Amino acid sequence: MEQVVLSLPEDVLLTLKIPREELGATLRMAAAVKLFEIGKLSSGAAAKLAGVPRTYFLSRLADYGVATFSLSEDELRRETRLA
Repeated sequence: MEQVVLSLPEDVLLTLKIPREELGATLRMAAAVKLFEIGKLSSGAAAKLAGVPRTYFLSRLADYGVATFSLSEDELRRETRLA
């Protein structure tokens, strides 16, 4: 597994109001959600990045304002016909 070291200004840490021991997990989840949102990672890969089960990852998306499923208008029509 690769490691990434991230330096954050002290005022950012104070603004976030996240305990230091939770900071890594919080940043991993935020990165995973964003990469999922922009289509760079599947939900499974994003969950791995966040270090959580896929079902938990999907359940947390709403907390970040991200839709669990994203269908185009054509895809939605196709799915509606199949239902």
